[in-house]
Amino acid sequence: MVGCAAFGTRPGKEFQEKFAQSPNYDKNEKVFVNRQQEAIKEMRKRAMSFSTFKEWFSKGENRTPTQPLPEVKPDLAEFLKPSDHLKTIWFGHSTFLLNMDGKIILVDPVFSGSAAPFSFMVKRFQKTVLDLSDLPEIDYIVISHDHYDHLDMTSIQFFIDKKARFLTPLGVSSHLVGWGIESSRITELDWWQKHSVDGIEFIATPAQHFSGRTGLKDNETLWASWVLRSDKHNVYFSGDSGYDVHFKEIGEKYGPFDIAFLECGQYNEKWKEVHMLPDESMQAYVDLKAKRFFPVHWGMFVLAFHAWNDPILKLQEASVSRGINLVTPRLGQIVSVNDDYKNEAWW
Repeated sequence: MVGCAAFGTRPGKEFQEKFAQSPNYDKNEKVFVNRQQEAIKEMRKRAMSFSTFKEWFSKGENRTPTQPLPEVKPDLAEFLKPSDHLKTIWFGHSTFLLNMDGKIILVDPVFSGSAAPFSFMVKRFQKTVLDLSDLPEIDYIVISHDHYDHLDMTSIQFFIDKKARFLTPLGVSSHLVGWGIESSRITELDWWQKHSVDGIEFIATPAQHFSGRTGLKDNETLWASWVLRSDKHNVYFSGDSGYDVHFKEIGEKYGPFDIAFLECGQYNEKWKEVHMLPDESMQAYVDLKAKRFFPVHWGMFVLAFHAWNDPILKLQEASVSRGINLVTPRLGQIVSVNDDYKNEAWW
Protein backbone atom coordinates (compact mmCIF):
# COMPACT_ATOMS: atom_id res chain seq x y z
CA MET A 1 0.00 0.00 0.00
CA VAL A 2 1.19 3.49 -0.82
CA GLY A 3 0.07 4.75 2.56
CA CYS A 4 2.15 2.14 4.37
CA ALA A 5 5.25 2.95 2.31
CA ALA A 6 4.75 6.62 3.12
CA PHE A 7 5.13 5.84 6.82
CA GLY A 8 8.82 5.49 6.08
CA THR A 9 11.48 3.30 7.69
CA ARG A 10 12.46 3.60 11.34
CA PRO A 11 16.20 3.81 12.06
CA GLY A 12 17.61 0.35 12.77
CA LYS A 13 20.28 -0.80 15.19
CA GLU A 14 23.01 0.34 12.81
CA PHE A 15 22.07 3.93 13.68
CA GLN A 16 22.33 3.53 17.43
CA GLU A 17 26.10 3.88 17.70
CA LYS A 18 26.00 7.16 15.79
CA PHE A 19 23.02 8.42 17.79
CA ALA A 20 24.69 7.55 21.09
CA GLN A 21 27.40 10.14 20.36
CA SER A 22 24.83 12.94 20.15
CA PRO A 23 24.23 15.17 23.18
CA ASN A 24 20.66 15.49 21.89
CA TYR A 25 19.93 11.75 22.25
CA ASP A 26 18.55 9.98 25.30
CA LYS A 27 20.31 6.60 25.22
CA ASN A 28 17.95 5.09 27.78
CA GLU A 29 14.72 6.12 26.06
CA LYS A 30 16.33 5.80 22.60
CA VAL A 31 14.87 9.08 21.40
CA PHE A 32 16.09 12.56 20.54
CA VAL A 33 15.20 15.31 23.00
CA ASN A 34 14.78 19.07 23.20
CA ARG A 35 16.40 21.38 25.71
CA GLN A 36 12.95 21.74 27.29
CA GLN A 37 11.78 18.16 26.82
CA GLU A 38 9.59 18.20 29.93
CA ALA A 39 7.71 21.20 28.55
CA ILE A 40 7.03 19.24 25.35
CA LYS A 41 5.64 16.34 27.38
CA GLU A 42 3.33 18.70 29.25
CA MET A 43 2.25 20.23 25.96
CA ARG A 44 1.20 16.83 24.65
CA LYS A 45 -1.03 16.28 27.67
CA ARG A 46 -2.57 19.72 27.20
CA ALA A 47 -3.08 19.42 23.46
CA MET A 48 -4.51 15.90 23.42
CA SER A 49 -7.87 16.89 24.84
CA PHE A 50 -11.48 16.32 23.81
CA SER A 51 -11.90 20.01 23.01
CA THR A 52 -8.92 19.84 20.65
CA PHE A 53 -10.31 16.85 18.76
CA LYS A 54 -13.73 18.51 18.58
CA GLU A 55 -12.18 21.62 17.08
CA TRP A 56 -10.22 19.58 14.52
CA PHE A 57 -13.45 18.19 13.13
CA SER A 58 -15.32 21.48 13.10
CA LYS A 59 -15.30 23.56 9.92
CA GLY A 60 -13.90 26.61 11.63
CA GLU A 61 -13.86 30.01 9.97
CA ASN A 62 -11.86 30.92 6.85
CA ARG A 63 -9.41 28.04 7.30
CA THR A 64 -9.10 27.65 3.54
CA PRO A 65 -9.10 30.36 0.84
CA THR A 66 -12.37 30.95 -0.98
CA GLN A 67 -10.56 31.20 -4.32
CA PRO A 68 -7.18 30.09 -5.73
CA LEU A 69 -4.23 32.01 -4.37
CA PRO A 70 -2.50 34.23 -6.94
CA GLU A 71 0.55 32.65 -8.49
CA VAL A 72 3.22 33.36 -11.07
CA LYS A 73 4.68 30.82 -13.48
CA PRO A 74 8.39 31.39 -12.88
CA ASP A 75 10.78 32.06 -15.74
CA LEU A 76 13.37 29.42 -14.89
CA ALA A 77 15.85 30.74 -17.44
CA GLU A 78 15.80 34.01 -15.50
CA PHE A 79 16.07 32.16 -12.20
CA LEU A 80 19.14 30.26 -13.41
CA LYS A 81 21.00 33.30 -14.75
CA PRO A 82 24.27 34.02 -12.89
CA SER A 83 23.83 36.77 -10.33
CA ASP A 84 25.51 38.26 -7.31
CA HIS A 85 22.11 38.10 -5.59
CA LEU A 86 20.52 35.12 -3.89
CA LYS A 87 17.34 34.07 -5.74
CA THR A 88 14.39 32.16 -4.34
CA ILE A 89 11.01 30.76 -5.40
CA TRP A 90 8.36 29.80 -2.82
CA PHE A 91 5.91 26.97 -3.58
CA GLY A 92 3.77 27.36 -0.48
CA HIS A 93 4.13 26.13 3.11
CA SER A 94 7.84 25.35 3.71
CA THR A 95 8.91 24.33 0.20
CA PHE A 96 11.22 26.74 -1.58
CA LEU A 97 14.01 26.82 -4.13
CA LEU A 98 17.29 28.72 -3.87
CA ASN A 99 19.84 29.76 -6.47
CA MET A 100 22.87 30.34 -4.26
CA ASP A 101 26.08 31.12 -6.12
CA GLY A 102 24.82 29.08 -9.06
CA LYS A 103 23.97 26.02 -6.97
CA ILE A 104 20.29 25.05 -6.96
CA ILE A 105 19.00 24.04 -3.54
CA LEU A 106 15.52 22.66 -2.86
CA VAL A 107 14.21 22.85 0.72
CA ASP A 108 11.60 20.53 2.28
CA PRO A 109 10.06 19.48 -1.05
CA VAL A 110 6.36 18.64 -0.80
CA PHE A 111 4.80 18.55 -4.28
CA SER A 112 2.11 15.93 -3.61
CA GLY A 113 -1.57 16.74 -3.36
CA SER A 114 -1.60 16.19 0.38
CA ALA A 115 0.73 16.35 3.38
CA ALA A 116 -0.26 13.00 4.85
CA PRO A 117 0.24 9.26 4.30
CA PHE A 118 -3.12 9.04 2.52
CA SER A 119 -4.22 11.36 -0.29
CA PHE A 120 -7.61 12.21 1.21
CA MET A 121 -5.98 13.80 4.27
CA VAL A 122 -4.48 17.32 4.66
CA LYS A 123 -5.04 18.32 1.04
CA ARG A 124 -3.15 21.30 -0.36
CA PHE A 125 -5.09 24.42 -1.31
CA GLN A 126 -4.04 24.17 -4.94
CA LYS A 127 -1.65 22.38 -7.25
CA THR A 128 1.97 23.50 -7.14
CA VAL A 129 2.84 26.21 -9.65
CA LEU A 130 5.49 23.86 -11.09
CA ASP A 131 5.51 20.08 -11.30
CA LEU A 132 8.57 18.20 -10.12
CA SER A 133 9.40 17.47 -13.75
CA ASP A 134 9.44 21.22 -14.47
CA LEU A 135 12.15 21.97 -11.89
CA PRO A 136 15.69 22.78 -12.97
CA GLU A 137 18.40 20.26 -12.12
CA ILE A 138 18.72 20.24 -8.34
CA ASP A 139 22.15 20.13 -6.73
CA TYR A 140 21.14 19.80 -3.08
CA ILE A 141 17.98 18.96 -1.16
CA VAL A 142 17.77 20.08 2.48
CA ILE A 143 15.31 18.39 4.85
CA SER A 144 14.39 19.85 8.25
CA HIS A 145 12.58 16.83 9.75
CA ASP A 146 10.43 13.85 8.87
CA HIS A 147 6.87 15.15 9.25
CA TYR A 148 4.68 14.75 6.17
CA ASP A 149 4.43 18.47 5.44
CA HIS A 150 8.23 18.60 5.14
CA LEU A 151 9.23 15.13 3.94
CA ASP A 152 7.06 13.74 1.15
CA MET A 153 7.71 10.23 -0.18
CA THR A 154 6.52 10.90 -3.74
CA SER A 155 8.62 14.04 -4.04
CA ILE A 156 11.71 12.24 -2.70
CA GLN A 157 11.26 9.28 -5.04
CA PHE A 158 11.26 11.62 -8.05
CA PHE A 159 14.97 12.15 -7.35
CA ILE A 160 15.97 8.47 -7.23
CA ASP A 161 17.61 8.66 -10.67
CA LYS A 162 18.75 12.28 -10.36
CA LYS A 163 22.07 13.70 -9.19
CA ALA A 164 20.77 15.72 -6.25
CA ARG A 165 22.45 15.15 -2.91
CA PHE A 166 20.56 15.28 0.39
CA LEU A 167 21.32 16.93 3.71
CA THR A 168 19.24 15.80 6.68
CA PRO A 169 19.25 15.69 10.47
CA LEU A 170 20.36 12.43 12.12
CA GLY A 171 18.24 9.39 11.28
CA VAL A 172 16.18 10.86 8.45
CA SER A 173 18.26 8.92 5.92
CA SER A 174 16.41 5.78 7.08
CA HIS A 175 13.30 7.05 5.27
CA LEU A 176 15.19 8.18 2.18
CA VAL A 177 17.06 4.89 1.75
CA GLY A 178 13.82 2.98 2.30
CA TRP A 179 12.31 4.94 -0.60
CA GLY A 180 15.20 4.17 -2.95
CA ILE A 181 17.78 6.95 -2.44
CA GLU A 182 21.37 5.68 -2.30
CA SER A 183 22.93 6.25 1.12
CA SER A 184 26.08 7.64 -0.57
CA ARG A 185 24.02 10.65 -1.67
CA ILE A 186 22.92 11.54 1.87
CA THR A 187 24.80 13.54 4.51
CA GLU A 188 23.32 13.42 8.02
CA LEU A 189 24.23 16.03 10.61
CA ASP A 190 23.69 16.59 14.32
CA TRP A 191 23.02 20.09 15.65
CA TRP A 192 26.00 22.40 15.11
CA GLN A 193 27.69 20.02 12.69
CA LYS A 194 28.79 21.34 9.29
CA HIS A 195 29.19 20.04 5.77
CA SER A 196 31.06 22.15 3.22
CA VAL A 197 30.76 21.50 -0.51
CA ASP A 198 30.88 23.62 -3.69
CA GLY A 199 31.68 26.73 -1.69
CA ILE A 200 28.55 26.39 0.49
CA GLU A 201 28.57 25.50 4.16
CA PHE A 202 25.48 23.61 5.34
CA ILE A 203 25.08 23.77 9.12
CA ALA A 204 22.40 21.87 11.03
CA THR A 205 21.29 24.02 13.94
CA PRO A 206 18.87 23.47 16.85
CA ALA A 207 15.08 23.62 16.74
CA GLN A 208 12.46 22.85 19.38
CA HIS A 209 10.14 20.30 17.81
CA PHE A 210 9.61 16.54 17.46
CA SER A 211 9.57 13.85 14.78
CA GLY A 212 7.72 10.73 13.68
CA ARG A 213 5.39 9.57 10.91
CA THR A 214 3.12 6.97 12.55
CA GLY A 215 2.23 8.44 15.94
CA LEU A 216 3.39 5.21 17.57
CA LYS A 217 7.05 5.99 18.21
CA ASP A 218 8.08 9.63 18.04
CA ASN A 219 11.52 11.28 18.12
CA GLU A 220 13.56 8.41 16.67
CA THR A 221 14.98 10.87 14.15
CA LEU A 222 16.31 14.37 14.79
CA TRP A 223 14.74 17.67 13.69
CA ALA A 224 16.78 20.78 12.81
CA SER A 225 16.93 24.29 11.50
CA TRP A 226 19.59 25.12 8.90
CA VAL A 227 22.21 27.75 8.15
CA LEU A 228 23.47 27.97 4.56
CA ARG A 229 26.56 30.16 4.11
CA SER A 230 28.87 31.11 1.27
CA ASP A 231 31.27 33.96 0.65
CA LYS A 232 28.36 36.06 -0.66
CA HIS A 233 25.28 34.91 1.22
CA ASN A 234 24.06 33.91 4.67
CA VAL A 235 20.67 32.18 4.89
CA TYR A 236 18.67 30.74 7.79
CA PHE A 237 15.72 28.31 7.67
CA SER A 238 13.88 27.58 10.90
CA GLY A 239 12.26 24.29 9.97
CA ASP A 240 9.50 23.82 12.55
CA SER A 241 10.18 25.14 16.03
CA GLY A 242 8.76 26.57 19.18
CA TYR A 243 10.49 29.65 20.54
CA ASP A 244 13.55 29.09 22.71
CA VAL A 245 17.08 30.35 23.33
CA HIS A 246 18.48 28.65 20.23
CA PHE A 247 17.46 31.53 17.96
CA LYS A 248 19.64 33.94 19.91
CA GLU A 249 22.48 31.40 20.04
CA ILE A 250 22.32 30.91 16.27
CA GLY A 251 22.14 34.66 15.67
CA GLU A 252 25.17 35.28 17.85
CA LYS A 253 27.18 32.46 16.29
CA TYR A 254 26.23 32.80 12.61
CA GLY A 255 24.30 36.05 12.15
CA PRO A 256 23.53 38.50 10.83
CA PHE A 257 21.57 36.73 8.12
CA ASP A 258 20.71 38.19 4.74
CA ILE A 259 17.33 36.48 5.00
CA ALA A 260 15.56 34.19 7.47
CA PHE A 261 12.91 31.76 6.24
CA LEU A 262 10.87 31.53 9.45
CA GLU A 263 7.82 29.44 10.23
CA CYS A 264 4.83 31.63 11.03
CA GLY A 265 1.74 29.45 10.69
CA GLN A 266 -0.09 26.40 12.05
CA TYR A 267 0.20 27.77 15.56
CA ASN A 268 -2.03 27.50 18.59
CA GLU A 269 -1.58 28.34 22.26
CA LYS A 270 -2.07 24.62 23.01
CA TRP A 271 1.06 23.63 21.08
CA LYS A 272 3.19 26.76 21.13
CA GLU A 273 6.13 24.72 22.44
CA VAL A 274 6.58 23.25 18.94
CA HIS A 275 5.17 26.01 16.69
CA MET A 276 5.83 29.67 17.38
CA LEU A 277 3.05 32.16 17.93
CA PRO A 278 3.29 35.28 15.70
CA ASP A 279 4.95 37.45 18.35
CA GLU A 280 7.50 34.71 18.93
CA SER A 281 8.31 34.45 15.22
CA MET A 282 8.96 38.18 15.22
CA GLN A 283 11.25 37.86 18.23
CA ALA A 284 13.11 34.99 16.55
CA TYR A 285 13.73 37.31 13.58
CA VAL A 286 15.25 39.86 15.95
CA ASP A 287 17.29 37.24 17.81
CA LEU A 288 18.74 35.94 14.53
CA LYS A 289 19.86 39.43 13.51
CA ALA A 290 18.20 38.84 10.16
CA LYS A 291 17.87 41.61 7.59
CA ARG A 292 14.75 40.11 5.99
CA PHE A 293 11.91 37.89 7.20
CA PHE A 294 10.50 35.43 4.64
CA PRO A 295 7.39 33.82 6.21
CA VAL A 296 6.97 30.09 5.54
CA HIS A 297 4.84 27.25 6.94
CA TRP A 298 1.62 28.93 5.82
CA GLY A 299 -0.49 29.38 2.70
CA MET A 300 -1.01 25.78 1.54
CA PHE A 301 -2.30 23.36 4.22
CA VAL A 302 -4.68 23.42 7.17
CA LEU A 303 -2.77 22.15 10.19
CA ALA A 304 -4.23 24.46 12.85
CA PHE A 305 -7.46 26.29 13.68
CA HIS A 306 -6.61 29.84 12.64
CA ALA A 307 -7.73 31.49 9.39
CA TRP A 308 -5.48 30.62 6.46
CA ASN A 309 -4.22 34.22 6.16
CA ASP A 310 -4.06 35.05 9.87
CA PRO A 311 -0.25 34.62 10.03
CA ILE A 312 0.48 37.04 7.24
CA LEU A 313 -2.06 39.61 8.43
CA LYS A 314 -0.39 39.68 11.84
CA LEU A 315 3.07 39.91 10.30
CA GLN A 316 2.01 42.66 7.91
CA GLU A 317 0.73 44.73 10.81
CA ALA A 318 3.95 44.12 12.73
CA SER A 319 6.09 45.02 9.75
CA VAL A 320 4.77 48.54 10.10
CA SER A 321 4.65 48.88 13.90
CA ARG A 322 7.90 46.99 14.61
CA GLY A 323 9.94 47.65 11.50
CA ILE A 324 10.06 44.06 10.29
CA ASN A 325 11.40 43.76 6.75
CA LEU A 326 9.01 41.24 5.19
CA VAL A 327 9.53 39.32 1.95
CA THR A 328 6.12 38.00 0.86
CA PRO A 329 6.06 37.01 -2.82
CA ARG A 330 3.25 35.28 -4.61
CA LEU A 331 3.52 31.55 -5.18
CA GLY A 332 6.08 30.94 -7.91
CA GLN A 333 7.37 34.51 -8.01
CA ILE A 334 11.14 34.85 -8.39
CA VAL A 335 12.67 37.01 -5.68
CA SER A 336 16.17 38.44 -5.94
CA VAL A 337 17.20 39.10 -2.38
CA ASN A 338 18.24 42.74 -2.54
CA ASP A 339 16.94 46.16 -1.57
CA ASP A 340 15.00 46.51 -4.83
CA TYR A 341 12.35 43.98 -3.71
CA LYS A 342 8.96 45.54 -2.88
CA ASN A 343 6.20 43.72 -1.00
CA GLU A 344 2.71 43.37 -2.38
CA ALA A 345 -0.19 42.50 -0.04
CA TRP A 346 -1.72 39.91 -2.37
CA TRP A 347 -3.62 38.07 0.37
